[in-house]
Amino acid sequence: MAVFLLASCFALVASVLGCGVPSIKPQVSGYNKIVNGENAVSGSWPWQVSLQVVFNPAFKPCYKIPDQPVLGCHCCSLPRSHRVILGEHDRQYNSEPLQVKTIAKAISHPYYNAQNFNNDITLLKLSSPVQMTSRVSPVCLASSSSSIPAGTRCVTTGWGKTGQTSSPRYLQQTALPLLTPTQCKQYWGYNRITNAMICAGASGVSSCQGDSGGPLVCQNSGAWYLVGIVSWGTSNCNVRTPAVYARVSYLRSWIDQIVASN
Repeated sequence: MAVFLLASCFALVASVLGCGVPSIKPQVSGYNKIVNGENAVSGSWPWQVSLQVVFNPAFKPCYKIPDQPVLGCHCCSLPRSHRVILGEHDRQYNSEPLQVKTIAKAISHPYYNAQNFNNDITLLKLSSPVQMTSRVSPVCLASSSSSIPAGTRCVTTGWGKTGQTSSPRYLQQTALPLLTPTQCKQYWGYNRITNAMICAGASGVSSCQGDSGGPLVCQNSGAWYLVGIVSWGTSNCNVRTPAVYARVSYLRSWIDQIVASN
């Protein structure tokens, strides 16, 4: 599920001016995959956050909304057992300017379905404000009316499983195309893909285990918009089968409602 903050199971997100433009420019080749992936430029995805379990360094990727909301997914559990890490790139380097936050509240979508991962989003409200820096800033949030053409090449990021390791040291990135709902249903079946889902990949690239809750972002007019949240896919991260993401445009009205009331 997603949260006010979208962090390493999620990302920072925003629907206001000043979002989606990293101070450190991303460099994406467009052909590598998180499975056997490509290292991101340090700090170039400033909305990426890491959700880490206290006393257990295992985590998943996410992203963030200003005023301390984070969006995440089914990887979330009790807020008191997690910490949100902002500004991380190298998980083995102890001198990065990190911000570590606790979670005050986690709000899951009331119609989340654990069987098919429909409405797979949770909002996390942080216990204290985030300091915006060159390495920590929000991504824009796709509007409820946004429609991005199939074939558009977008980017997903995370520290999930790769071809070489189950726990990469550096933040990974990959570019992958969006699919139409019909194309996705042809892979997964017409009963499994709902209006709350969007598919991308099937192009030799894929997100994988450990990337859950992470961002799928597309660029428009120079700014990056959060379009999807890593949700589910094949058990073996098949790069010829599309991964499925929670569709942010479909869930946007619920996100706005929760943020406004919290």
